[in-house]
Amino acid sequence: MPKFKTAAAVLGLGLTLPGPALWSQAMPSDALCGGTPEPAFCKAVRGARAEGWLAQSRSEVMAQHGMVVTSQPLAAQAGLQILRHGGNAVDAAVATAAALNLVEPMMEGVGGDLFAVIYVAKERKVYVLNASGTAPTGATVERFGELGYHWDSTNWGPGSGMPVHGILPVTVPGAAWGWQEVLRRFGSMTFKQVLEPAIQYAEQGFPVSERIAYDWQLPEALPLRNCCTQLDADSVRTWYVNGTPPKPGEIFKNPDLARTFRLLQTQGVEAFYKGVIAKAIVAKSTTLGGTMTLEDLAHYHGEWVEPARTRYHDHELVELPPPSQAWAAGEMLNILQACVPKWAPGRTLASLGPTSPLYWHLLVEAKKLAYGDLYRYNADPNFAAVPLGRLLSDSYAASLCAQVDPGHASTPRSTGNFSMGGDTIVLSTADSEGNMVSWVNSNFDGFGSGITVPGFGFILHDRGALFTLDPKSPNVIQPHKRPFNTLSAGFLLHENMPVMTVTLMGGDMQAQGHAQLMVDILDLGANLQAAVDMARFRHSQISNELGLEGALYDLVGKDLAAMGHSVTAIDGESVGGAQVIMFVSGRKDAANGGASHDGKGYYRAGSDFRKDGQAVGW
Repeated sequence: MPKFKTAAAVLGLGLTLPGPALWSQAMPSDALCGGTPEPAFCKAVRGARAEGWLAQSRSEVMAQHGMVVTSQPLAAQAGLQILRHGGNAVDAAVATAAALNLVEPMMEGVGGDLFAVIYVAKERKVYVLNASGTAPTGATVERFGELGYHWDSTNWGPGSGMPVHGILPVTVPGAAWGWQEVLRRFGSMTFKQVLEPAIQYAEQGFPVSERIAYDWQLPEALPLRNCCTQLDADSVRTWYVNGTPPKPGEIFKNPDLARTFRLLQTQGVEAFYKGVIAKAIVAKSTTLGGTMTLEDLAHYHGEWVEPARTRYHDHELVELPPPSQAWAAGEMLNILQACVPKWAPGRTLASLGPTSPLYWHLLVEAKKLAYGDLYRYNADPNFAAVPLGRLLSDSYAASLCAQVDPGHASTPRSTGNFSMGGDTIVLSTADSEGNMVSWVNSNFDGFGSGITVPGFGFILHDRGALFTLDPKSPNVIQPHKRPFNTLSAGFLLHENMPVMTVTLMGGDMQAQGHAQLMVDILDLGANLQAAVDMARFRHSQISNELGLEGALYDLVGKDLAAMGHSVTAIDGESVGGAQVIMFVSGRKDAANGGASHDGKGYYRAGSDFRKDGQAVGW
């Protein structure tokens, strides 16, 4: 392995930029489209590509040796530098995730959850990690009732009756344990190396980009009862600049987060779960009325688990099992495969095509059926039996076809008042040995619970908000139990050979988004960047509301409304962001019918234009 250079050398932080007097023209103003005043350029129209699908935002990125794709360019570059200095795909994933703690902090942090799907090339095998958090001691229906929180009968899904922010939905963080565990089992580097790029940015700062500045809003997190109406003072001190969110281009630093990462470098996760960081977490929780104990942290561990598997068009889709919602993508695809020939005799999704209202109607109806089972059964399998084998069987999918009217929208159950948000990062990495990683790391909601651990620069996540207070539900809150989890990461195989990572962030958008990506690629023949760019829908199961991105709404919205759907136009914020990598064997490039020039294969990647993301390779 080549000798690892210092982070300053790796990231080029020693370069001297020209001073303001050397710039030839004024920098752009901070005025944004939709603001006051609005810059004149906001009235311009978008240019057109020279070839291919003219609406595609950019070409796929292609490289032979390695690839990193995520939602923030500096984080992607940090992971790429790890690859170029001898690290593998797992090392790069941890480095990228660590950098995102600093450069996209509302979405992800060391105080959150982690799931990963890792393809190990030398074994031709997929490994799945669940490093999601468990409820603390004292997290019971009775305690929540004493504090005034009760089951909401109008919400028959996850989150019923739970507060969204504050200390009560905080579960034990799993990400730090997961980072060290994947490095221990499959990495080639240590925390000392992979955390250094993030530390440099935390100490020296970075300019906040426009899209991320838009998301930079702390949630109210206090008080304990009737939460929430007040911001956490430690969060304001940590995440705001002079009391306000940073503006685009403003330099943001987080030396407290650097301190946390330095402790991980020298002491490993012992510092986080048994040492000074653990004590700070419990002290903050206790001060606010939480029930987390030092024992909760000290006894935490994640799990290596068996994936949920589904076959679709002679490919195998590997998704996360419960308590993740990801397996519902497999059920949705199973239903489409079994039922489209019955719903539209003589037609396929490809022959219907994405300009057809019937195409979208069938996708949405399949989603409703899959999410009906998801909300009925999904829970921590260590506490409740989830009949995954039956739900993902071909025969079960076929048994559901009669529940869909090809001409009219269905109502899953009585409509309620719950809509699931969610803020998350996804990333994909690949290396020169053929290892690939599909990774999802999250605070759950924007800036999680809204509560920061003072002196350590990270947010406590609020994933426990997806428990229910319904005592009859398999997902009812209990101490040391994992809640229903929206986080989703998948992997596509063909004849046990790697095809692509499958990632798309965004609350309950994730499983239905995975299925839409698979249809775009395997049914419609889209390249990765086109599939990532294509318009998507987001259906909310409880409210039975269907959101279509603006151009898609203009195309088929009225037709779907005529079929009985409750349709609204939405923007790209609602449909998440995908960051995906495909491996193309040197034997044949299935998309283009050609072969790589050296016969060894190469990578191609797509990064969602709805985020600030970037695909980088070498």
